[in-house]
Order: sequence, then structure tokens, then C-alpha cells
Amino acid sequence: MDNIYIEYTFEVTPKEPTTEILIAELGALGFESFVENENGVIAYIQKEDWNTDILNDVFVLNSNEFSIEYQHKEIEQTNWNEEWEKNFNPIQVDDVVSIRAPFHENPNLKYDIVIEPKMSFGTGHHETTHMMVQHLINLDVRDKKVLDMGCGTGILAIFAEMKGAKPIDAIDIDAWCYENSLENVERNNCQHISVYEGDASLLVGKKYDLIIANINRNILLNDMKVYTDCLNEKGVLLLSGFYTEDIPVIDNEVSKYGLTLKNTIKRNNWVALQYQK
Repeated sequence: MDNIYIEYTFEVTPKEPTTEILIAELGALGFESFVENENGVIAYIQKEDWNTDILNDVFVLNSNEFSIEYQHKEIEQTNWNEEWEKNFNPIQVDDVVSIRAPFHENPNLKYDIVIEPKMSFGTGHHETTHMMVQHLINLDVRDKKVLDMGCGTGILAIFAEMKGAKPIDAIDIDAWCYENSLENVERNNCQHISVYEGDASLLVGKKYDLIIANINRNILLNDMKVYTDCLNEKGVLLLSGFYTEDIPVIDNEVSKYGLTLKNTIKRNNWVALQYQK
């Protein structure tokens, strides 16, 4: 595999709310991961999704209200761990869940997730992963059969098992995410997670009590019927990977299949929705 990413380092003044706006705009352009620091944010996009003019229409970069300096470089897969270790800081979600690398100190919260991504994303820093963890904190998933669709680093599947869910399927179309999820599942001593490389076609004939789908708006809309067909009666569907303004079109599609919106979490214009069948 010859995955190459473009890394952008942004120095932002004032940091807030400029960084929030910048991340939202970059996410809409296909940037996959963001690591905030004291000076701004570092953002990553696959080279195949990048072009030299990609930032031309980013509002905050063309506004006199903000001061943003940036530079970019290529990151090959062999250098990814080194780059990630330099930029990744441990995070805590609601003082309940810690998400950290093996070289970080354990903060001794109720749940401790240890990950080390290899060219795959979902470190908990991005709003969508953070919000999905918040949803899972509030759900009783003990002995529930769970699907983590678009699993990335496997964080959500791992957390679901820590909360007592079993069995769990974790699926991602990206080969690096598949391999990395396998490694992180083993790293966290999980016993009930099966990881698969593929898409929604793997779900034919499957049934789940909880489906977690943190992907993007277009894939969610395209695969919604598959997800809802796989959901057991009174099952829960968690959706994220889209913006506040996308809620009406997502809600319209989900409601076609008889699900009801039960809870909404918003973070920096990103949103995570909880539905029940």
C-alpha cells in the first residue's frame, strides 16, 4: 500500500473560535483528522483527495478577521507513527473515558482506551468520535450485539466491549483501518470484537441491537436502509460524520424506516444523533 497523506500545520490567531471554524471547513473538503495544539491545529488529508487549490475558498483563510499561517508537507505511511507521536495528546471525555497512546500515563478514569494508529483515523480528537463516545457513555450496552461501521482505529468498538457489549463487529473499507483496528483490539485485550475489511455489503442477513455509523453524510444516506434492516426491534442507531445543517436530510431519511430521534449532541457544528427503532 502506498498511502500518502498531506499534513497541514496551521498557526491561528485568535485560536478560538477560529480553530473551530477552520476544522469545520477543512472537514467539508475531505480532511480526515485534526490534532489541536496551543498554536492552532494540524490537519491531514489523503493525497489522492488533495489538490494545490484546495484551500482557495476556505472562508477563514480569506477573512481579515483572522490571522492564519500554514505550511504543508507529504507524510508517507512509514513516517506516520513518528508524526503522530509528535502531535498526539491524550484526551478525556466527560472525565469518564481516557483515550491515549501506550507512551502516555494512565489518568485512571473509569475507562482507559489505548490506541496507536497506523495511517488510520479516529483518535477521539475529532468531534464525531468524541460525541459518539459521549453517546456510548449514556447507553446501557451490556450483552448487546453491536456494529461499529467505519471503525477507523476501533475506538468505539473497544469502548462498547469495555461497557459489556458482545459480540461486536467492526468494519472499515480502508485496509489500514482494518489492520490498525485488529492491533488496537488486541492491545486493549478485547475478546468479543470481530474486525472485517469491507462495506455495507457485509451486513446482509446480520442483526444488531446497536449500530454505530460514524462515516459521512453521503455514505450514510446511501446505506441507511441496510443499517435499519439490520437493526433489531427497539435497537439503537448512532449516526455521526456530518454537520448541524445536515440534520434535516439525515432525519428525513431515517424516519422513512420508522426510527425516532431520541438524542442529539453537537460539537463545533458537528453533530451525533441517536435514533431508536
